Amino acid sequence: MKYISTRGGMEPAPYSAVLLEGLATDGGLVVPETVPEVGAAQIEAWRELDYASLATEILSLYATDIPREDLERMCRAAYSPENFLAEEVVPLTPIGEANGAPLSVVGLSEGPTLAFKDMAMQFLGQALEHVLAKTDRTLNIVGATSGDTGSAAEYALRGKDGIAVFMLSPQGRMSAFQRAQMYSLTDENIHNIAVEGVFDDCQNLMKALFEDLEFKRANHLGAVNSVNLGRVSAQIVYYFWAWLRATDALSEQDRATAKVSFTVPSGNFGNILSGHFARAMGLPIHRLVLATNENNVLDEFFRTGVYKPRGAAETYATSSPSMDISKASNLERFVFDLLGRDPERLAATWGELAAEGQIDLSAELPRFEREFGIVSGTSSHADRVATIRSVHETSGAVIDPHTADGVKAAREYAEAGVPMLVLETAKPAKFPEIVVEAIGETEPLPEHLAELLDLPQRVVEMPDDAAALREYVAARALKP
Repeated sequence: MKYISTRGGMEPAPYSAVLLEGLATDGGLVVPETVPEVGAAQIEAWRELDYASLATEILSLYATDIPREDLERMCRAAYSPENFLAEEVVPLTPIGEANGAPLSVVGLSEGPTLAFKDMAMQFLGQALEHVLAKTDRTLNIVGATSGDTGSAAEYALRGKDGIAVFMLSPQGRMSAFQRAQMYSLTDENIHNIAVEGVFDDCQNLMKALFEDLEFKRANHLGAVNSVNLGRVSAQIVYYFWAWLRATDALSEQDRATAKVSFTVPSGNFGNILSGHFARAMGLPIHRLVLATNENNVLDEFFRTGVYKPRGAAETYATSSPSMDISKASNLERFVFDLLGRDPERLAATWGELAAEGQIDLSAELPRFEREFGIVSGTSSHADRVATIRSVHETSGAVIDPHTADGVKAAREYAEAGVPMLVLETAKPAKFPEIVVEAIGETEPLPEHLAELLDLPQRVVEMPDDAAALREYVAARALKP
């Protein structure tokens, strides 16, 4: 398996190499030359596997240059009982019905930072350390977070040999718990930088450093944001896992024709992109429902075909802050497929986006659902409060505000006889204010995190200035 750039300017490279690069060398995003296909018989043969074994099987289709025994060891370490609270790693919780369809939440928040980002980041931490050890290299991770990516990356990479992390976050835009998770870490290889602005400003700073190829090479920069193909590939696993668990009770005959829909709270389009890949591989996904909050640029795109990112002043601070994003990096990978995997068309389209501030792909709009199964919805703060309350009243379950965005959209698109699975974003205890507003109480934090908010915090504040960031990173980057 080799990987290429959406913009056509990178020589095909193996999985291990693209793990270290993040962005492609031409500024595009890395994608597989061809998506591996699996048939119904193969999917069925995976039904009895535990999560780590299923991860080994699926990731072996992508990481073909990593010996299988090493890949299995990494998956066992990533999805160990020490890292994940639930025995099954990803439990499914029924939360009622909508339009005659059973609704369930796919529990992706059992990891060390109580957010779905742990599912991919724990594997990526193992994989990066393995590749660096094999190549005797160092890696300086520069990332941007709207809330959960940063802590998941830092917990996965803290203390790892040959790796330093420089994580950009927007000042005052994350919950108190999200800030505490990141800023309380004291590991010498972790550097937290709070930027004046919104998440998109952080992401633009990150991209500015990566697009400066001389600086990138001199300082051995790498990425763990959802632009990193390693994260996208690891997230594919839980789509297969959830589909298998949702169809466990069916007869063997019914399993062969069963379809399941997924709803995915979306900000940067990375999580739902993994579902897009799973569907392309052959997983029988009926619909992929993209759910947004008030920062609904992606919802507008999938409803109209016009993609028009917003500036910082038009990016709202909402009660589902991890989705307060108005420029979705991973959309480029979907548009690459939409444009027939033609790098020249993609490069021209992204050039138009840079010049005009928007692109109009409305001529392709009928294909969004017909060919790719993607539809979308949006919600407001009032919707989130009402959804958290109704889920709790119906099932006793408590969900976080991002997952509530998902449940609201899921109810709109649920179809009789087609199970609807909503991908959980995080534990509700990370967002106590809105949960208390909805149900009058909040879920307690796990015992091992109960004192987190009281720990001293370590963070550097910085203006939205690429030159200042370059200077900071260069002074602290690990050298070979």
